[in-house]
Amino acid sequence: MSALDAVLAAIDAANAEDPRRVDGRAFEILYAERMSARLAAIYPDASDLLKIAARAQHLKRWEIPRADYPEGRKGYNDWRRACRIHHAALADEIMRANGYDAASIAHVGALIRKEQIKKDPESQALENVAAVVFLAHYFDEFLEKYAGYDDAKIVDILGKTLCKMSPRGHAAALALPLPDRARALIAAAVEKEAAALAKLAAVSLD
Repeated sequence: MSALDAVLAAIDAANAEDPRRVDGRAFEILYAERMSARLAAIYPDASDLLKIAARAQHLKRWEIPRADYPEGRKGYNDWRRACRIHHAALADEIMRANGYDAASIAHVGALIRKEQIKKDPESQALENVAAVVFLAHYFDEFLEKYAGYDDAKIVDILGKTLCKMSPRGHAAALALPLPDRARALIAAAVEKEAAALAKLAAVSLD
């Protein structure tokens, strides 16, 4: 077994402990598989380190409950930051145990912690993949959870997501076979953020 395969297997074994289940499968196993599959579809030449970062994107996320942080944007951002640090630390342990060097481990950690979005091509790629996975598999659930939000609020949230992505990510998102309402909301967000997206496209890494 290669070092990459060993690391991915160890990540899967850790995520298999998730007590949450979707059709009998661990929630984070399913998420990790979706990340890997979408990475392969959008970035077929992805490096081994990017493959590890994608698989470890939510590594044992259930260990950092959202309920431990206050409601509201600041609480949410603090929770997300704590999650990223947690995932990166666990990936560090797994990679170290399987012979990866310090530079490789540091790079994967930086990708997972989202330290170089818009600056590093692989960090941008990971952000694109995560956003597309969310839209493809979790957006309907999001809409149900926040049914009290009006369309303007949803469009604003989507606009912020789109501005974190690059044109390659946008193309992958717009190619998804989404329900009519989801597609309309994304189209509205693209229109709302047209000027910002044009500026970002001019300096895109991919």
